[in-house]
This record gives sequence, structure tokens and C-alpha cells, in this order.
Amino acid sequence: MITYTDIYEAARKERYSEQLQSLGKNFVEEVAEYLKDKKEVASKEDYVFSDAIAKTKKQLENAVTLFNELMLRRRKKILSLVLIAAETGISKQDFENMLSFEREMFEEMMKCIDYTDKKVKEILNGKKQTDDKNELIIFRTGVEEFMDSEGEKLGPFEKGQMANISKDIAKILIDDGKADIVEK
Repeated sequence: MITYTDIYEAARKERYSEQLQSLGKNFVEEVAEYLKDKKEVASKEDYVFSDAIAKTKKQLENAVTLFNELMLRRRKKILSLVLIAAETGISKQDFENMLSFEREMFEEMMKCIDYTDKKVKEILNGKKQTDDKNELIIFRTGVEEFMDSEGEKLGPFEKGQMANISKDIAKILIDDGKADIVEK
């Protein structure tokens, strides 16, 4: 079981170190359990122990503040590691000190940086950027109301009506002979 002192020490170590500090595998779950227990004690209306309840409430507030500070500092360090890894190609530094959800965040951010780097290189190499997710089409026939891939209602559309809709839906309508692309 984790204690207030454990939370305090983890926050202190993270604050005064440049490296990401090691936390127990179940650290967040244990903090959640600790906070739940303290909330239960703090919510009691027992006047006999009012000083103890007040102390528990203050300790609960401080524990929440320390935990939030700890998570913020860890997030900043991970962001810094992402930037370093993107520049140097080293992506496993301090990986062992990351919690599982932090590791996921790191990997997702690396994917985003790789994607944007790829797009910048494409633009620099003269490839025209095609971020258009929609296609402007004109309907050849009337089309009843239908649902798109996100579950949104589209239509109904009349013959000759133009619409700017997602490329995948436009492709289906064009393949079925119900619409044509409007040339730009």
C-alpha cells in the first residue's frame, strides 16, 4: 500500500532529476486506491475526530497536488525524450522507466513526428500536398438520404446538385454511376 510519503518522495525525485524516474508498475493504481481511502475518511462527519479528519482532508489535497505535479513533470520529460529521439534516432532511452500508458504516448508521438517529417520531405521534394479528404461531385441522378462512414446523414440529393463529400463516399457514388467529379 502506498503512503503520502511515497507520493511525496516520487514527486521530489522527479522534480530534482533530469532523468525520468522509475515508479512501481502499479504506481498509479496504488495512488488511486490511496486517494479513494483518504476520500472515504475525509467524507465522514464524526465530530470526535474532527482534527484527524481535517488533517486527512489536507493530506488528500496535498497528495492530489503532488501527484498532478509528478505526472506533469513526467509528461514534460517524455515530450523532451520524443524530441531527442526524433533528432537522434534513439527511441528507447529511459523506456524502462516509463509506465505502460506513458510508453504508448511516446510511441504515438513518435509516429506523429515521423508522419510530419515524411510530409515535409514530400513537399520539399516537390510532391504536391493532397490533404483533401473531400471530393466535389455533381449528381447524375437523384439519391435518397443515406449514412456516411461516421454515421452522419447525407442527402437527399437531386439530379444536377453539387456536394462536397468524403472521397470514399464519392468513389462509391461515382462507381455506381450516380455522380461525377467536378473538375477543379
